[in-house]
Amino acid sequence: MGVKPDFWIEQMAREHAMIEPFEAGQVSQGKISYGISSYGYDLRVADEYKIFTNVNSSIIDPKKVDPESFIDFKGPVCIIPPNSFALARSVEYFRIPRGIITLCVGKSTYARCGIIVNVTPFEPEWEGFVTLEISNTTPLPAKIYSFEGLCQVLFFEGTEPCSLSYKERNGKYQKQTGITTAIVQ
Repeated sequence: MGVKPDFWIEQMAREHAMIEPFEAGQVSQGKISYGISSYGYDLRVADEYKIFTNVNSSIIDPKKVDPESFIDFKGPVCIIPPNSFALARSVEYFRIPRGIITLCVGKSTYARCGIIVNVTPFEPEWEGFVTLEISNTTPLPAKIYSFEGLCQVLFFEGTEPCSLSYKERNGKYQKQTGITTAIVQ
């Protein structure tokens, strides 16, 4: 990179509108932190959730997701049932430049409470709100705080741009705006 990683991320965010809204500092007073970090960006979870329910004894099938398997919820705190999960979306909208790929990892504050966050990489030229999978691995209900940090995005710059970007492949999750369940085309 040649420049400080946090400065490089801020520069990329401003030049390419890579993260909107963008928090140039680390916000943490009384909150689970979010904003720019040493080598990445701590994104926030919005107040929209799809909480898994087994009321209808559905089978989770990634080729045909039954909308009855989820309960839609909107609020400042989401309670995820024991040994269950929820889908959510990020507050931030991402536009990944062609020469960048990301990895996303859960924040230690949640991980130390048995809450695991799974997010797939943001590929070159992918854009949209991030669909977040939040698993409660504990035998107790777990709280997730809306509009606070949930996971950290790490940015990696390739030595050359990729030969075929997510946008050029017409990726099925391109420009997603809400919580998007599994799609098979």
